[in-house]
Amino acid sequence: MPLVNAKEMLTKAKAGHYAVGQFNINNLEWTKAILLTAQELNSPVILGVSEGAGKYMCGYTTIVGMVNGMLNELNITVPVALHLDHGSYDGAKACIAAGFSSVMFDGSHYAIEENIAKTKELVATCEELGLSIEAEVGSIGGEEDGVVGAGECADPDECKMIADLGVTMLAAGIGNIHGKYPENWAGLSFDTLEAISAKTGDMPLVLHGGTGIPEDMIKKAIDLGVSKINVNTECQLAFAAATREYVEAGKDLQGKGFDPRKLLAPGFEAIKATVKEKMELFGSVGKA
Repeated sequence: MPLVNAKEMLTKAKAGHYAVGQFNINNLEWTKAILLTAQELNSPVILGVSEGAGKYMCGYTTIVGMVNGMLNELNITVPVALHLDHGSYDGAKACIAAGFSSVMFDGSHYAIEENIAKTKELVATCEELGLSIEAEVGSIGGEEDGVVGAGECADPDECKMIADLGVTMLAAGIGNIHGKYPENWAGLSFDTLEAISAKTGDMPLVLHGGTGIPEDMIKKAIDLGVSKINVNTECQLAFAAATREYVEAGKDLQGKGFDPRKLLAPGFEAIKATVKEKMELFGSVGKA
């Protein structure tokens, strides 16, 4: 099945009170693990690519070629969107040209007027090409490719202004952060989420920084309109822990245990297990 934009899967998720997972990819193992898990669980899925990961994987056209090849070779039949995560204006343009089916323009660090102007232009381009587009209001805490946010809560009125431009989905800061959550984290601001949801209506909302948020908060966020949840750090931690265990057990020194196909296998399985756990939590299993 060819790549699809994320609009239909997220509209269904919003109506069905579940969320579609965006799992960021970093290499072939990541991509294969996520796609196979989605197929096994009959779940729609969004493959996220940050600009930093895009450079690491030799550029956006390389990624599009790899993903399209896997969709064909692995006989993937569930809906899959390939999405730029926290994209700059130029990054969004580059991903559109390369063949991504969805992009995020993160203009949250601009004044609202400039965020609106740039988002509006990209919305027009995406509509013309049949792509989905995500915008952001209010910074997400932590660091993402060098952009550091403190986790400010978004202004619901500004959220409505961006939503009214015709974006497919809206990421709004509600106290969430990228990376590991600190012990003194105050939790998600559900009052802010409720206010944003009331202003934006049927607009699918996006929760960034899905790693480490307690399950009860995830479920409540979905009930309040979150239809897309981003996961990256959790897969990285699972991959690193499994790889460390393999090496510390000396398995890389046994026979041909140094072969990357064997060395990376435990991490691959750990990503699959993490993605499965998240899809079950988000409620997307069987929703393809």
